[in-house]
Amino acid sequence: MISAQPNSRPKISGLLPVIAAFTGNAVVCIAKFFGFAVTGSGAMFSEAIHSLADTANQSLLIIGVSKSVKKADEEYPYGYGKERFIWALISACGIFFVGCGVTIYHGVNSLTGGSETHFNSLNLYILLIAFVIESLTLWLAIRDLKKHFPDEKLGKIISLADPTTLAVVYEDGLAVIGVFIAFSSIILAYLTGQAYWDAIGSIIIGLLLGAAAILLIAKNRNYLITKSIPKEIEELIIDILNNDPTVEKVLDFKSAILDVDKYLIKCDIEFNAASLIKELSKHHFLENEYEEVKESYENFMKFSVDYMDRVPRLVGRKIDELEKKIRAQVPQAIFIDIEIN
Repeated sequence: MISAQPNSRPKISGLLPVIAAFTGNAVVCIAKFFGFAVTGSGAMFSEAIHSLADTANQSLLIIGVSKSVKKADEEYPYGYGKERFIWALISACGIFFVGCGVTIYHGVNSLTGGSETHFNSLNLYILLIAFVIESLTLWLAIRDLKKHFPDEKLGKIISLADPTTLAVVYEDGLAVIGVFIAFSSIILAYLTGQAYWDAIGSIIIGLLLGAAAILLIAKNRNYLITKSIPKEIEELIIDILNNDPTVEKVLDFKSAILDVDKYLIKCDIEFNAASLIKELSKHHFLENEYEEVKESYENFMKFSVDYMDRVPRLVGRKIDELEKKIRAQVPQAIFIDIEIN
């Protein structure tokens, strides 16, 4: 029996950091392209492409998050939660091919072509503004992660976090690092008179973008191929079932993450017959019927029919109680399918 939590709808997790990052990167992107047009700096071009890729990718993340909260319908009974992972995967591919590919290509081209960079303090002011804006959006994304996982360590947060918010953390974290690299490259090129420092900075930024893209692709892949719920939550649910006196044992347990805050739980259990009989005996049902049953076969048949009618209702009620117990401790368990063996 599959049960869905009444009136359940996933909250729009991770949307605020993405919108903030999109707005901030759009402003920074325009400023960086202006700086590149004035100075011809390869590092500034890499940063401009970086911000352009981030802006485009975050627009994809906004689409994915918005689509993922559509209500379930007949065609998609478990909802549209995986939409966010599809769009986040497209975004990660964009980071790899546009952010990483174009940036490294430009850096290598500048390195081999011996292009000259004209120093202009305007670049440094633009990078300073970019550092402030991207640090702010990074802080918003980290705050969102900590709000959802207040007591977890960093490694655990990364493994459990919404890929949408995690993408913003990676992108803006790299943006902050990229600003520092670009700033250092421009200063070194100016102090040494060697334009290759500018090109090297561009290549380093591209390699960092490629590494982040690979991590995000792997993260979203795990969700798209139906990842099971975390082991500790699975163990908690099994303990809830085993600790109920009416459950003899859990025979099979399967789970799936449908969305960041939406789990599907499926398990087969075996009821304890003695505990069920005690439930039936609470209102003296068996005791009162016992005397009447002895009198005739007809009375016995009436009792049997009544008994067969009460048992399924009792089992159904106990399953409902078990589902309530699970949801009380694991509110993400939106769909629960408990079958009796």
